[in-house]
Amino acid sequence: MATDGEGVTTLVAFHGCPLDCAFCLNPSCKSADGVWRTVTAEELLHEVMVDNLYFQATGGGICFGGGEPCLYAEFISEFASLMPREWNITIETSLNVDRSAIEKIFPKVNGWIVDVKDMNADIYKQYTGKENKRVKENLEWLIANAGTNPDILIRIPLIAGYNTRADVAHSRRLLERMGFTRFDEFEYLNTSRNNL
Repeated sequence: MATDGEGVTTLVAFHGCPLDCAFCLNPSCKSADGVWRTVTAEELLHEVMVDNLYFQATGGGICFGGGEPCLYAEFISEFASLMPREWNITIETSLNVDRSAIEKIFPKVNGWIVDVKDMNADIYKQYTGKENKRVKENLEWLIANAGTNPDILIRIPLIAGYNTRADVAHSRRLLERMGFTRFDEFEYLNTSRNNL
């Protein structure tokens, strides 16, 4: 999987997020003003249909990100029922949402990109301002229901001032024990703090 999914992929970013990350990579997703607009599933399909040939030729499709796309499970489900069957849907998520949202879109999603931040509950809360209990529960549900060859990429960032390389390694070990095999370990670049 590439950055946002297989093949040519169009990123559709949603407004809103349940987290309050110290170094939000897309702070505009929580802003009340800006580029945000409301569209129906049909209107979105009409806009992205321009890339239909690219999607079909490369095995690409739509990556729903944000913000937190799982907050819009109903919209994603409706969009999936309208789009060409050959398109793929990738979800880029924190998984810190109600299980019902995951269950609703699960049958329609081809790939998952899960940004877990850190599996340590204290580190997670310090960085995001939230608990990670739902994240862990949703990860367990996802791997249990994903089948024998799940297309799930787990992102574990090194976050200056919050976790260390040892913390990243520990998170990876815990996730491997759960059954995950694909990881993206990277470092947040933040010029205002020294890297650990």
